[in-house]
Amino acid sequence: SGKAAGVRLWVDGKPREIEIQRDALSGSIANDRQLELARGTIEPFSGQLDDLRIFSRELIAAELEQFATHEPIRAVLASTTARGAALPLALRTCEQDEQIHAYYMTHAALKHDRETYAAWNELKSELKKLEDSLVSVMVMAEMEQPRDTFVLGRGDYRNKGEKVEPGVPAVLPPLPDGAAADRLGLAKWLLDPGHPLTARVAVNRFWQMFFGTGIVRTSEDFGSQGEAPSHPELLDWLATEFVRGGWDVKALQRLIVTSATYRQSSRVTPELLERDPENRLLAHMSRFRLPAEVVRDNALAISGLLNEEIGGPSVYPYQPNGLWEEMAFGDVHTAQHYKPSHGDDLYRRSLYTVWKRTVPPAQLSTFDAPDREKCTVRRPRTNTPLQALVLLNDPTYVEAARILAERVIHEAGNDLAARIRLGYQLALAREPLPAESDVLLTIAAQQAQDFKAHPENAGELLNVGERPYDKKLDPVELAAWTMVASTILNLDETITKE
Repeated sequence: SGKAAGVRLWVDGKPREIEIQRDALSGSIANDRQLELARGTIEPFSGQLDDLRIFSRELIAAELEQFATHEPIRAVLASTTARGAALPLALRTCEQDEQIHAYYMTHAALKHDRETYAAWNELKSELKKLEDSLVSVMVMAEMEQPRDTFVLGRGDYRNKGEKVEPGVPAVLPPLPDGAAADRLGLAKWLLDPGHPLTARVAVNRFWQMFFGTGIVRTSEDFGSQGEAPSHPELLDWLATEFVRGGWDVKALQRLIVTSATYRQSSRVTPELLERDPENRLLAHMSRFRLPAEVVRDNALAISGLLNEEIGGPSVYPYQPNGLWEEMAFGDVHTAQHYKPSHGDDLYRRSLYTVWKRTVPPAQLSTFDAPDREKCTVRRPRTNTPLQALVLLNDPTYVEAARILAERVIHEAGNDLAARIRLGYQLALAREPLPAESDVLLTIAAQQAQDFKAHPENAGELLNVGERPYDKKLDPVELAAWTMVASTILNLDETITKE
């Protein structure tokens, strides 16, 4: 027919519906090329073809059913040995027996038996769907007879040396009473109140999260090669409090953030900066850029877009088109196509962003999120022009700026100065200085003038992102204040922990 509607598909002798994606054939299909299957396609064909037949006429439905349903069973029943004799029943494979049984129960058995068999198959199908919907988790179990373990000469598994038994370093406490030398015993030993490392390593990482640097700077190394703690008594006290409180993480974090040390100002005098440039003395609050995930979540929270739902599957927020296709092409790769989520899933916390190790989220990578190829305890922090480009142009931040603009317009009304004050309170938790307010008012006026001269640019800006803009607002005014909100979200103070 020259149209996609002319293609019809049968599966197991039954017609199936076809979803037409493209229908732009033109001209004749007659040509002198060879017939090729799955050549030059985006996704190469992976599988096998068992029986390919080409007919010079259109087949009727009964013939299609014959090919799909009856002929395979005839072929099984007509199987012969290598010498041409009929294949004995005892030599049939399990698969052949199952084929014959399924055919009989579907087509040749009594009506009641066929109906029972069909109902049984339906129940099996529902059971499979249920099992496929369940999340499977790998588990580990101890062997009844542990495998012998040896010191390997130069790491060669064939070069076995001294036989060794499970145990713990002599410099550390022994295994708790009654604990076996297995994985459960190891877990009990790690969480034993007398163990000197586990609680200290944990509280040091929490301290690093809040202050930028741990009490032990080398948070990935508490051994003899690591750096000594700057405040050993503080580290000991926090560790014992953590254990005494039942390993309550929230209680520990509350203890840290309500301390006088944490609530200090980030301002620093030149004399103190010269004496302690890395703030190891904790004479003021540390100042550092937020982690990659928090930079994004912070912008969403300020605008009111952040979806605070807890738990659930991974989501697919905005990212540049074609990244997965370019970096993960070919049948040896999984997840070759990135399809962004919709609705509230676009605004879930970055914790839930899907992660492909070969192509990590570009937005987070730009702000120094590790690629997860290996364990990373301390992240690097950089300051690059690309980070500013992301904050200015990524759909996540442009959309967040627009929603923030709508928010300040609705809540502050026509008072322009009040709009800026509200934006500063939401983003920075402080009032703007008069000079800052003057600069933003100037930006708002200039942008309004530009968008009034080029209303098509305002429409393009307001349509960034999936969330529709408020049609009750003047597009020119909203676009101008979107740029003001974007300026606030791009302030160094907004993405910096003060």
